[in-house]
Amino acid sequence: MDRQDIDWRGYIPAITTPFDKDGALNIGMLEELLDWLFAEGMHGIVVAGTTGEWFSLEPDEKVALFNTVGRKLSGRMSIIAGCNAYTAKDAIETAGVASRAGFDGILLTPPPYIRPTSREVEAFYRTVSDNIDLPICIYNWPPGTGIDMDLELLTRLASLDKVVAIKNSTSSWEHFLDVFHALHDEVRIFGVPMNQRGMDLVLEHDADGMMGAGAVLGRLQPEFFNALWRNDTSTAKRMARLDRALMKEWFTPELTGRFGSAQAILKAALNVQGLPGGYPRAPILPLTENDTERVRETLGRLGVKVNGQSQESARRAL
Repeated sequence: MDRQDIDWRGYIPAITTPFDKDGALNIGMLEELLDWLFAEGMHGIVVAGTTGEWFSLEPDEKVALFNTVGRKLSGRMSIIAGCNAYTAKDAIETAGVASRAGFDGILLTPPPYIRPTSREVEAFYRTVSDNIDLPICIYNWPPGTGIDMDLELLTRLASLDKVVAIKNSTSSWEHFLDVFHALHDEVRIFGVPMNQRGMDLVLEHDADGMMGAGAVLGRLQPEFFNALWRNDTSTAKRMARLDRALMKEWFTPELTGRFGSAQAILKAALNVQGLPGGYPRAPILPLTENDTERVRETLGRLGVKVNGQSQESARRAL
């Protein structure tokens, strides 16, 4: 497999997983969220990624989650399953669940916490690649794994049979560009920022897109790429300003939350719009009232209606 075997591109958000206040997975809210994401024109979604709190999901909950997403969206948009795990065996089993549910591929970090060596990382991915039938998007996520995979390692991983893409969430722009220019012809590279640098990559080098968090601005975020594809740079710049405002005010340069966990921030952003964000699951805590007000203020300043009202004023930005 290689980049030609998939059609993933554009804005593919890593979505939140709705939980009740008592921590239970809420399938009804999930279905409502999926309907909204589809109606807002996402180019695909990532399920059970970092934003989706994969680390607190039980195996049977992943089955329910993947089956619901597959039933609602398989064949309608690209759906990618987060299969992060500490062992190749667990990642393979989760990928099997995703395959049976109708997913198009998986997203996979190196095993977190243990900081494996490059040789161990390569062996991990090779084992998974040899034992699943879905395409793999390598996920370079230094804040969660403790390692920033270098170009040499990513080049070896890109040659594995099932690897078709890399989500390179490094905080180093130089490293991102090195990987992009070296491997873009072989695999799809995600992590294109919504700013002038990202615009240049799309317009001049046909860059693939962004697997960003949350999609809390709805159709305004995929519209960044839609506008570039039709050479409407003016609209793309407006969309970029909205997305960059969220990233600057809510997240650090390392892509972690400034005033709460990223998952809690994104769920609050959905909730204040009357959308099904739900609660985060412990150990992650909901935002405080003051921090929720920060989220509400940012969205309101960007023209997004909050407190359950419609997003019509934000859509006028198009």
